[in-house]
Amino acid sequence: MRKNDLRARNHAAYWAFVVHRLSGLALALFLPAHFWALGHAIQGEASLDGFLKLADNPLFKAGEWGLVILLSLHLVGGVRLLLIEFKPWSGLRKDWVALSLGAGLCTGLAFMLSLFS
Repeated sequence: MRKNDLRARNHAAYWAFVVHRLSGLALALFLPAHFWALGHAIQGEASLDGFLKLADNPLFKAGEWGLVILLSLHLVGGVRLLLIEFKPWSGLRKDWVALSLGAGLCTGLAFMLSLFS
């Protein structure tokens, strides 16, 4: 392993890449569960009501909160990449990484507060 490989992995842009990639993979893994839940709506009102009672569980609420954080982190990370790609600025901006992370976490906290109000 070259010496500069370790330095690159300590850069904020590398960790933004890791968060973006892992959130995208987690969202892709969530899709079958989402389609399963939508299938209950197609099967009828009784099936949907049974699923909604299950979804009222605090464990599901925590999962929803995690999903919102994943969605917001993936969204703002993607917007950061689009800005880097299409705007005339050069380089990977550390403050954009911090802004992306902060916006994603603020969205998750706002959603968590709405769950308990």
